[in-house]
Amino acid sequence: MATYYDDRQVRVTSEAIRVAGHAYPLREIARVWHVRSGRRWGVLAGRGALLAALAGPLVAAVAGLLIAVRLHTPLAVTVGIVGVSVLVGLAAAPVADLLLDRVDRSYDQGSHHLEIWAQWRGRPVRLLRTGDASRFGRIYRALERAVEQHATGSPHR
Repeated sequence: MATYYDDRQVRVTSEAIRVAGHAYPLREIARVWHVRSGRRWGVLAGRGALLAALAGPLVAAVAGLLIAVRLHTPLAVTVGIVGVSVLVGLAAAPVADLLLDRVDRSYDQGSHHLEIWAQWRGRPVRLLRTGDASRFGRIYRALERAVEQHATGSPHR
């Protein structure tokens, strides 16, 4: 028996797919397909908030520059305001790296729920629903390989 995918909830082998304690033998599965749900607006709002947080230090630096120019302050005060604005921008760099990492992960997760369905014993059954796009892709490809290998009867490698 070959294992194509295995995590805590899903296991795809050359004989069956097991999801959350339920086993579906491949010989009883007629076809497999996937469905993408509508957008998850909460994910998009969170991503927007992260991007807005990234813009915060830049806005502060530009505001400092504008204030310095508009106030017609002495040169020393203008240089001080500009210096503080630049320091705010530089201090934000480590935070920006963390925020960019979170934004990247939000794109990996996707903004839709993804579902895997199968025709099992003549009826449609939802095997999996997840918002994790990369995990969904790995599971779906593993299931396609397992079904294809099972249908052709070829070796499991």
